[in-house]
Amino acid sequence: MQILIAPRVSEKALRLADNHRQFVFKVLPNATKPEIKQAVEFLFKVKVDKVQVACVKGKQKTFGRIQGKRKDWKKAYVGLQEGFDINFRVGE
Repeated sequence: MQILIAPRVSEKALRLADNHRQFVFKVLPNATKPEIKQAVEFLFKVKVDKVQVACVKGKQKTFGRIQGKRKDWKKAYVGLQEGFDINFRVGE
């Protein structure tokens, strides 16, 4: 299950998790919604309700006189069914 790269932990992601049971993951660029759903259900033993994906464009950056670009990446918003939860917070 190499589809999921890492969870995205930010203020927005934590707000979505608390209010709407949605969790944000960085996923492979060629991952599909059914593959993401299957990977989350297998790894975290939860039931997924819906999956939304967003392709994030890499930023243009300047390093001195050198122009560069960060890689494009894909993130998935995974909504869980009622009664299921994933806990990423350490120390709780």
